[in-house]
Amino acid sequence: MFLLEKEYRNGYEFVNSHTLTLTGIMKYIISYQKPHAHFIDIEFIADLSKNSNQEEVKIQLPAWRPGRYELGNFAKNIQRWAAFDEKGNALKYEKITKDCWKVHVKGVSQVHVKYNYYAVDLNAGSTFLDASQLYMNPVNCCVYIPERMDEACELSLQLPEDYRVAIGLKPLPDSVSPARTFLAKDFHQLADSPFIASNSLQHHSIVCGNIPFNLWFQGECKPNWEKLSVDFSRFCTHQLEMMKQAPFDEYHFIFQILPTRFYHGVEHTNSTVIALGPGYNLMKGDLYEDLLGVSCHELFHAWNIKTIRPLEMQPYDYTKENYSKLGYVCEGVTTYYGDYLLLRSGVFEQTTYIATLTERMQKHIDNFGRFNLSVADSSFDTWLDGYVPGIPNRKTSIYDEGNLLAFCTDIFIRRNSKNRHSLDDVMRELYTQFALKNKGYTEADYKALVEQFANAKYDEIFDRYIHQAADYTGLVKDALAYLGYELRIEPAAKFCEHALGIKVHEVGGVAKVLAVYPHSVADAAGIAVNDDILTINQMPVKPDASGTNFSEWCAYFGPMAQVLTVASNGVSHQITLRPQPGEYYKTAHIEWSETVTEEQVSNYALWVVKKNQTFAG
Repeated sequence: MFLLEKEYRNGYEFVNSHTLTLTGIMKYIISYQKPHAHFIDIEFIADLSKNSNQEEVKIQLPAWRPGRYELGNFAKNIQRWAAFDEKGNALKYEKITKDCWKVHVKGVSQVHVKYNYYAVDLNAGSTFLDASQLYMNPVNCCVYIPERMDEACELSLQLPEDYRVAIGLKPLPDSVSPARTFLAKDFHQLADSPFIASNSLQHHSIVCGNIPFNLWFQGECKPNWEKLSVDFSRFCTHQLEMMKQAPFDEYHFIFQILPTRFYHGVEHTNSTVIALGPGYNLMKGDLYEDLLGVSCHELFHAWNIKTIRPLEMQPYDYTKENYSKLGYVCEGVTTYYGDYLLLRSGVFEQTTYIATLTERMQKHIDNFGRFNLSVADSSFDTWLDGYVPGIPNRKTSIYDEGNLLAFCTDIFIRRNSKNRHSLDDVMRELYTQFALKNKGYTEADYKALVEQFANAKYDEIFDRYIHQAADYTGLVKDALAYLGYELRIEPAAKFCEHALGIKVHEVGGVAKVLAVYPHSVADAAGIAVNDDILTINQMPVKPDASGTNFSEWCAYFGPMAQVLTVASNGVSHQITLRPQPGEYYKTAHIEWSETVTEEQVSNYALWVVKKNQTFAG
């Protein structure tokens, strides 16, 4: 039993546990005093008795979290930091990098590090505290000793009595109910175990393949448990059957439901945190489709990236960038299966799936970065600008282009193996031959497996589309045709897009240029991203019920010369554009072919109907 008391040293007010008997386990005690201030108090305790001659120890905080390929620099959220020995005496320390401290521990049997962490970001990958909940991603805020990352970790939560905890970690065997203390086999598992503690959690569980799947909802919403149970059972069961073995014996879907529009998900080995909103729309329309789509996506990540990992991420190095060119597999294949398995398991209708695939194709043809940076190089550069628009037309997306490549690779294998094999076989083989052996895989390994199951060379797709900047239209069109679909590329619906070469954001009475088609008449005339369009042929661009009237006036004047008053950086000027109808922005349409053959019908049937598979349990 813990003997807990308040300690006041050097201005700190923390729970002190120096009376706790240590057995070599790294211990973390989480508490807080004023939840409205958003500061979490953290105490880290390490036993040093086995290294009695040690003079100093390094204490490291992660700089990024797996699932997001950019540095987070979490140390910026620490306000106060200090170190003590087992008797509460202050220890000398110095900060040696932005997120690493060196503590002098000569003659010390325990080191107690006490610090606070500002937790005000509420999304699927951060840490948040207020009067309603404690939500933590330990990888954001838990320090570790680098050479002792493989040692077990104990997480103790000091919470209000009526709080429950949604977490993937197992409680200590002697924990009282509700559990407050949890055990991780090592720091990696602790870092991979987000949790929500609250008295307003809504919980429901289902069982698929003898594995419990827990659904936790935090925030104002009214889950329809019957509807959720049916849909989640379908895709969870299907993923288990497809992969045959699972890297977890229990799984937790942890939902943060927000009152405003939001969409974000982060994967973990036996859980996921998904932030969605608004709560009043949760169980209907597009938001419910989003809930299903992101849930299926994040569950598949339990295999692909959490256990099937690129060599460069085996194991994770939390202190710096973990560069890899395999984002088109880690995220692209997962994005493909996140949508495709909803179709295959009967959760999505064919029209719903095709709409999502069409959306991916539309993003591709709208992104001129496809001519500048390959998806493999864009994967490497996610660490540079992967989650912001960045400069115009610089890069492709490991999610969107990666999805299209995964679809084409699946069809490549099916076509060349006469439908005996598919991308499913590649993913299962990566799991058994690499993940289960704790080995990372390389691009060469992935290519070799694709060729093994296709019994054909993968060079054209690998060299021309994965490793070169390229337009995928022909590749996707050919893959769709194998299933009986047609891809049509037609002029965009808006005249300003297909005839002038500009995409405009029309909100609040302002027509702001979002994108300019390279070498279009708008580009040649000097129109730039973020310019404001004030008038067109002397007609003012004014607000109406839909935003502004620019698009309507543009279509009204049609092919005649259009004189625009444009403000660039606050300075207005006039330009004249001579429209070129149909020349610029295009719209993608994917439809079932009117002349589909029996072979195409058969191919489609084999693509959407799962093979008989057995889950190993």
